[in-house]
Amino acid sequence: MTTSGKKPAPPLNKNQIIDFIGGHREGVGIRNIMIGVGTKDRAGVKQAVKELEQAGEIERTRGKQYVLSGRLPRVTVVEVTGTDEYGDVVATPLNWDRDEAPPIIFINPDKRGKSRQAALGKGDRALARLTPLEDNSYNASIIKRIGYAPKLVLGIYRESASGSVLEPTDRKHRFDFIVPPENINGAKPGDLVVAEIESGRKLGQASASITEILNFDSSSSGKGDQPYTKIALHDYDIPYTFTDLAIQQAEQAKAAPPGERTDLRKIPLVTIDDEDARDFDDAVYAEPDTDKTNPGGWHLIVAIADVAWYVRPGDELDKMAHERGNSVYFPDQVVPMLPEALSNGWCSLKPKEDRPCLAVRIWISADGVALRHQFVRGLMHSHARLTYNQVQAAIDGKPDKLTAPLLGNVLKPLYGAYEALCRERFDREPLDLDLPERKIILDENGQVQEVRARLRHASHKLIEEFMIAANVAAATTLEEAKQPCLYRIHDEPPEKNLESYRNFLKSVGFKLAKGQVLMPRHFNQILKKASDGDYAEAISQMTLRSQSQATYTGKNVGHFGLALRRYCHFTSPIRRYSDLIVHRALIAGLALGEGALEDKPLDLEELGEHLSVTERRATVAERDVVDRFSAAYLAGKIGETFSGTINGVTKFGLFVTLDDTAADGLVPIRSLSDDYYEFDEKRMALKASRAKKIYHLGMKVEVVLKEANPVSGSLVLEIAGLDQSRGQSNGNSRPKKVKKQRHNPAQKHQRRTRKR
Repeated sequence: MTTSGKKPAPPLNKNQIIDFIGGHREGVGIRNIMIGVGTKDRAGVKQAVKELEQAGEIERTRGKQYVLSGRLPRVTVVEVTGTDEYGDVVATPLNWDRDEAPPIIFINPDKRGKSRQAALGKGDRALARLTPLEDNSYNASIIKRIGYAPKLVLGIYRESASGSVLEPTDRKHRFDFIVPPENINGAKPGDLVVAEIESGRKLGQASASITEILNFDSSSSGKGDQPYTKIALHDYDIPYTFTDLAIQQAEQAKAAPPGERTDLRKIPLVTIDDEDARDFDDAVYAEPDTDKTNPGGWHLIVAIADVAWYVRPGDELDKMAHERGNSVYFPDQVVPMLPEALSNGWCSLKPKEDRPCLAVRIWISADGVALRHQFVRGLMHSHARLTYNQVQAAIDGKPDKLTAPLLGNVLKPLYGAYEALCRERFDREPLDLDLPERKIILDENGQVQEVRARLRHASHKLIEEFMIAANVAAATTLEEAKQPCLYRIHDEPPEKNLESYRNFLKSVGFKLAKGQVLMPRHFNQILKKASDGDYAEAISQMTLRSQSQATYTGKNVGHFGLALRRYCHFTSPIRRYSDLIVHRALIAGLALGEGALEDKPLDLEELGEHLSVTERRATVAERDVVDRFSAAYLAGKIGETFSGTINGVTKFGLFVTLDDTAADGLVPIRSLSDDYYEFDEKRMALKASRAKKIYHLGMKVEVVLKEANPVSGSLVLEIAGLDQSRGQSNGNSRPKKVKKQRHNPAQKHQRRTRKR
């Protein structure tokens, strides 16, 4: 007997789908996945993709493309880094190139009960099968050891009565390395050196051999003789020298001829920057719109340094600017994208000097809505170099000699236009996050005088709103002119981030509803409700962490955070290569003369990825150097008590942000010796087992500074008032261990438990 009907489709191989998606970093859709795995079973592919997404293996982007999640592969190569405070062997992924810290990987004993830990030492590599845990860590079962590779470490060479050591700059190295006399190789105390970790099987203190003494020329050393910036330059491979040809090209630059430029020199354009600003690439002006059809409207001018005139496609300056991607700003120096002859010279809008510019005129309504705009290539003359504090003081009724003459015809109109832009911003409802930043104040010798939170005035926001308006105008113009546009995009928050965010909100009494089209205003509503409560800072931090990373690309998906359909960077071509590309595209599209994009195709995806990487590199390097300067400042305050806020909770301790300096430090779990603590991941809290004590995200605490290491930038804190003697005998007892809260007993086998 025969039967009719279609033959059932063979089951889909999910690993094949994962492999295919992994080969497309920009993401792929359902149709391409079907082609890639060789099937016409659309329903089957959609179901498999749904299951993979629910399992956290893949993520869906805003454009319904699928990419691999941040989770590590099931089988990967790991490198042993040592032991944790419990004596367990820990490792990290071998090739970790992301901005965030690598996940912790715990090496498991084998099935026969014989520990493989003794066979693995620091620097050993092994192929391992990973089982994810819920706190972004993993259990690892070793498949096979694949050898030892010499590992280089950066550090400061020190000498003492007990011997020579290398103090590592990376805080993941918890101990110094011994440097035997035969391995010093000419290093002097205080030298920044590269050393090779000696091969060995011991998990204790390792030894190292110095292989390179790093000497940085004076142009990159900045104020004083601190190593902190040098460490970052080496750690992140940041280019800090220019070729002779690039320097020669910059020094031979001359004033741009007026030519067919629009003369803007009589318009009182002014620059407004920080007191310590080193380059001035934007100037602003505003006046009431005289058009009777636009009552209460404004006419804005944003003039930007014409870097494209001096840096032409393919020349030596262009090659070096492309390699750098952006300038990098440290407390003691700037590593510029362009040589100083341009960045602080012809491309800097210095007061009382003529400078070429690319300017945009924008006409806005009384409600801040952009009505029209016009780009011109001009010649401008900055009428004053002002600071944010100066401008704000003048508006608040305390003008000085420089701002008093400008108050009526320059500053007040700027604020009038700003207030109109604020009304448009209020209607648009972008994400409203205003988190504190640290400002390092140095003396003439490069020593830290003060570390404080950076103040933000209305004058800061004024410039931000003017720049946003100019950037939107640039993106709009490039689309209308059908020119390549390197967009600045900010995608919707990924679902995996939102799940963690919702869990945290629920634990503290707030809710982000599911099933709605998520908009920035939904986050703002939560931030507003929480603004006066105990969790205000914690919710702000968690809101930031839930967001996607802003990137550069040739494909527009809008800017979620700013609530804008199109956006690009136009206003900082001295310090961002992305802006220089936008300038060249505008010059080409509007036929504004020399310095335009070349006719040959431009791979915006490759360029955008490169610039996104250099931007992240700069951000992390800047943060690390600020951490080191902050630790140097606090090193003289060991034993003092500080007020702070818990900004992170993990199973190994609490991260606390100090109120006065905004510096971050760790309260290790071993220092909480008054009780046993359970880690509640959903609530982001440590809960005492016996008492009713709880440490949660956003909680205000008093802490004592125990250690400050300027070389690594790390701070070690203790909760003030704890009886540190309790539970500790002669210092040889093991620290108290944290127990992880079990919300789902069915997942017990996935969690890591440890014997006391």
